[in-house]
Amino acid sequence: MSKLFVNVQNKKGKINKEIYGHFSEHLGRCIYEGLYVGEDSKIPNTNGMRNDVVQALKEIKIPVLRWPGGCFADEYHWKDGIGQKENRKKMINTHWGGVVEDNSFGTHEFMELCRQLECEPYINGNVGSGTVQEMSEWVEYLTFEGISPMADLRKKNGNEDAWKVKYFGVGNENWGCGGNMTPEYYANEYRRYQTYCRNYADNKLYKIACGANADDYDWTDVLMKNAGNFMDGLSLHYYTITKNWVEKGAAAKFDEKEWYTTLKKTLKMEELIYRHGAIMDRYDPEKKVGLIIDEWGNWFDVEVGTNPGFLYQQNTMRDALVAGINLNIFNKNCDRVKMANIAQMVNVLQSVILTEGEKMVLTPTYHVFNMYKNHQEATLVESYIDTKDIGVEEENQVPNLHESVSVDAEGRINVTLNNLSISESYDIQGIFADREIKSVKGTILSNEMGAYNDFDAPEVVKPLEFTNFKITDKGIDFKIPKCSVLHLVIE
Repeated sequence: MSKLFVNVQNKKGKINKEIYGHFSEHLGRCIYEGLYVGEDSKIPNTNGMRNDVVQALKEIKIPVLRWPGGCFADEYHWKDGIGQKENRKKMINTHWGGVVEDNSFGTHEFMELCRQLECEPYINGNVGSGTVQEMSEWVEYLTFEGISPMADLRKKNGNEDAWKVKYFGVGNENWGCGGNMTPEYYANEYRRYQTYCRNYADNKLYKIACGANADDYDWTDVLMKNAGNFMDGLSLHYYTITKNWVEKGAAAKFDEKEWYTTLKKTLKMEELIYRHGAIMDRYDPEKKVGLIIDEWGNWFDVEVGTNPGFLYQQNTMRDALVAGINLNIFNKNCDRVKMANIAQMVNVLQSVILTEGEKMVLTPTYHVFNMYKNHQEATLVESYIDTKDIGVEEENQVPNLHESVSVDAEGRINVTLNNLSISESYDIQGIFADREIKSVKGTILSNEMGAYNDFDAPEVVKPLEFTNFKITDKGIDFKIPKCSVLHLVIE
């Protein structure tokens, strides 16, 4: 029997709700068809936004949404996406599929989507192919209430009042698709661009600098050394790639070896946070600069027959475990990790929702976010669980169990626990220091490793009530099924 130790008296920090953030790029069918269908669509919508998708996203309490990219951000010119839609410029989306981007979803539409979702907008500006003036004017257009050319233009386009925009990214992946810059060059560009991203009235921007690709620790060192005093957050991008960038493997057809390889590579996120965090600590020991993991998740080969540039992939129990592991890691590093944004929200990579015409499917990843939402704004507390290494190959061994624990404002304990084994259930003895357990409610997401939901069978993988527990004088004893994500609410 494995022991789970929880000490609610040892508080570790606040879990920012923004850790449960999402990412929407002009890529494939994420924006168009996924989130936005236009006001004239037969699909039920409000101001062009799909009602079913918006309601599903509100259910999981989306806290923040990143837009317009991604690689698309550094070729996006915001003025192309304002004004009368019939007059907006059309462009080729050179990064994603070579399709025509008609700019019918632009600044006003994004801010309307955030209004409907009741979430914070996180806008990513263009450093790679844009100008300082362009970025500065976008901030002014969005947030300035007074008399100015950009405020007047916003009013002309139908928005009398300025919006509130907290999060603003100065460039994206500028080490790659955002300009192939060196860290020294980008650090100087960041300092210059952010200077002209003004705070108007009481709108204070949280400025996010482009951070490293995975384990590029030199990038973090140079950015913190040369520009750390000018930023509020530094991004980090890390995708779980099971095989390699050329052949990533199928999303829904895989064997045991690929299962454990995927989870092993997912667990590297903890090492990345620790090592990038240690560099940040040298320059920022008070942790004023947040680590913003604004692109994370599984990246597999696209589904057969779909546009290779649209990055559409199915979503299985493997994705559910990857989501659970990452979110537990972010929770347990909430002293440094202040935001995270899964890539991407709808129809792209590790989506929480898939759509096809009027149909909508909630993925296993969606259900994990729904089970974990009680961690938002809760207090991380000390926890530890006994584990053993499992797997089919020595080099891809993973711990069999993975957890995080928080206490919410009402004093409820939220335990999220993952069983990484595809074949074994485990008995757990939950020991809660200085806490008498009065009641427990449980939700479980469990199935075979390759199980998924599709448009013909949308509820193959869904959360169920979990009752296989017993309250004891020390806490609770329970059995966690194989290949599962478990959420316990304890009072």
